[in-house]
Amino acid sequence: MNIVILIQLLLAHILVDFVFQTDSWVEKKNNGGIKSFAFWSHVLLTGLLTYLFLQQWNNWWVPLIIIVSHAGADYWKVEQEKKLKRDNNLVENDSSLNDQQKKERLKSGTLNFFIDQTIHIAVLIVLWLVMENGFNKLQPFLQHILTDKKMVSMLTSFIVVTWPVGIVIGKITEPFRKEFNTDDSLSRAGQYIGSFERILVLVFILIGQYAAIGF
Repeated sequence: MNIVILIQLLLAHILVDFVFQTDSWVEKKNNGGIKSFAFWSHVLLTGLLTYLFLQQWNNWWVPLIIIVSHAGADYWKVEQEKKLKRDNNLVENDSSLNDQQKKERLKSGTLNFFIDQTIHIAVLIVLWLVMENGFNKLQPFLQHILTDKKMVSMLTSFIVVTWPVGIVIGKITEPFRKEFNTDDSLSRAGQYIGSFERILVLVFILIGQYAAIGF
């Protein structure tokens, strides 16, 4: 399968969602929703860049599907952000709660962000498989991953360092966190950073770049 097509699809998405989209643009999207110029400019730019990068002028249906799916995912995220803002305002204005209780009940939009990005990337992968007639090749590929000794070992290693090791470290450090009364949000941030660091260390080991681990 032509991996270049998948890279082109991902590049268009990354540029529109992370490079060209400013904080003010995001704020206008969240405030105005589907009625805002920023919302539709963002969505249409995604389709336009995809069309230009692919240069498959007869496959106009690909950017069209991306426009529709991107609009749907972003609309869902905008509505979730509005609900989140309303809920947090209620918590902030609740006089029956002290500052610590308010802090514990305030929610962030991290989960909404990851769900939104997962939807976008899943659509791109499915489109890539359709364009490459890749569904027929998907089963042999997955079978190879699950039966090849090297691939199974790598997959298991990434899973182990991401979740089980993190849980073990959390149990070991639990007395210290209780002693310092660590904030839950700070604790979760530490878990994410720790997982990311362990994944990086594993990648460096697998590619033989041991010097990078010390850096």
